[in-house]
Amino acid sequence: MKIFLIPCPIAENTSSEVLPPQILAALQQTRHYLVENVRTARRFISELKLGIQIDRLVFEVLDKDTQAKTVTDFYTKHRSVEYIGVISEAGCPGVADPGALAVSIAQQQNIEVIPLVGPSSILLGLMGSGFSGQSFAFIGYLPIDKAARIRKIEQLDRDVAKWGQTQIFIETPYRNNALLEDLIAQCAPDSLICIACDITAPTGFVQTKKAGDWAKAQPDLHKKPCIFLLGKYI
Repeated sequence: MKIFLIPCPIAENTSSEVLPPQILAALQQTRHYLVENVRTARRFISELKLGIQIDRLVFEVLDKDTQAKTVTDFYTKHRSVEYIGVISEAGCPGVADPGALAVSIAQQQNIEVIPLVGPSSILLGLMGSGFSGQSFAFIGYLPIDKAARIRKIEQLDRDVAKWGQTQIFIETPYRNNALLEDLIAQCAPDSLICIACDITAPTGFVQTKKAGDWAKAQPDLHKKPCIFLLGKYI
């Protein structure tokens, strides 16, 4: 058995532009999947028009609530299968994604893991920021509590100033505007903030500005997938 980690697009209607041939080849060889969302996984595979009969595929949900036993039992049940695919809701499985559980168990069971190249909003945002790619940290979500979030932003801003390590984080899309306002308010005016929004989509952008400059013209990020970065220019 081998585990394919199969990236999928992070923006609609971009499959032909962002997916390399290796992903298509892996999908054509795979009939059993662990997926974050069955409906979107089926649609993703179907829209590629690879001649795959979707109804013959086997799907098991692997989301934030999935227990290790579910994955272990899936591997045991399909031990004779040559390939199992892991597909997240968007981007690369295992990176800020429940797919990491599938990989962890596979490694413990000495099952070969084959990560495939594809779009990752975290890496694309880092690449486009102008910040250090030698030392960076992905923080995930900042605290929801207002006071805790402010303290975290202040800490991250100090860490960047002191160490130069790039700090990367995300927010639920409907709270993006509020997060940007907090970043502008709590970071020093000369602190650099990068916003990577709608990456790979025609409307997407990756832009780095000082906090004070973002304050003069704040973009509307409401309900748009975004990555936020604090860092220093090289």
